[in-house]
Amino acid sequence: MHQKVALISEIIKAGRKSLEERGFTEVVVPRIVRATGACENVNTLFEVSSNKDFKWFGSNSYLAQTGQLYLEALVPKLEKVYCAGPSFRAEPAVDSRHLTEFFMMEIEFAGDFNKLLKEIETFIKDIAKSLVNLSAQKDLGLSAETIQRLASCPDVFTKLTYDEAIAKLTELGEQIEWGDDISSKQEKILVEHFGNQPMFITRYPDPMTDHGKEIEVEKFFNMLPDPENPGRVLSSDLILPFGGESVGSAARVHLAEEMVKRLKNSRMFQRLEKLGGSIDDFSWYIEQLNQGSVPHAGCGFGMARIIQWIMGTTDIRQAVTFASNKGGII
Repeated sequence: MHQKVALISEIIKAGRKSLEERGFTEVVVPRIVRATGACENVNTLFEVSSNKDFKWFGSNSYLAQTGQLYLEALVPKLEKVYCAGPSFRAEPAVDSRHLTEFFMMEIEFAGDFNKLLKEIETFIKDIAKSLVNLSAQKDLGLSAETIQRLASCPDVFTKLTYDEAIAKLTELGEQIEWGDDISSKQEKILVEHFGNQPMFITRYPDPMTDHGKEIEVEKFFNMLPDPENPGRVLSSDLILPFGGESVGSAARVHLAEEMVKRLKNSRMFQRLEKLGGSIDDFSWYIEQLNQGSVPHAGCGFGMARIIQWIMGTTDIRQAVTFASNKGGII
């Protein structure tokens, strides 16, 4: 256990160092929030209450899943910001891939989609390089094979568009159609096919576009449409060996009117209304955008899945000090 604690500590330190050296400012964001602290699915929020007859924010309040929108609000002034802390998910699954609480590091910065992918590559590569160097000085419990694998991490990762990923999976014999979500099993097939190294799946279907069919794949509401590929958004998932989908990222919509339109037409908002929420849950964020924003992009690093990749384990419960899921604390 003590070796794992030391390893996780070094990974978090290496991640922070990577961001700090690139000029990111750390921000302490709220962890008890309204719906602005949700990712794609508000139904996986943990509701917070100390008194059933009193609503702290005049509406339901929740444990935060993400600090994204708070970071976005600071980009126009600070340009490069990040936060680090727990993400809480009311995940129903009790398995090797899901936790109810895990550590996340998130960035937002003034820049475009291509710059975003480079920032992610640098973050992952910096952590791998740091651990390789540290392993020459102290025993972190990493095997010689693991250290060699980390040392071989490329500077530039393989990149497939969602359309290319679906075509490749079909070619490899998978039963999958355009518009389907790519399963963790299928992510593994792609990673193995392309040499067992980190890889990006980019440009997912835009949920605001009429594709002539219901699409299963679902992304956050304020992803920027790709001007060169109609019906797609400038989004990406980083797929890691062992860990699978580990980093969700996108260029963001920064114009208030367009953002509100996308929010109101999202599945996330439909679910929120069923929970008694409304557009008022996002009032402070909309106000910030109305004051003026800039083109920006960002991502969330799921550190437990990054740690899985480093450790070489397919079980996320092995990549945290105290694992928690619907079954309890492990």
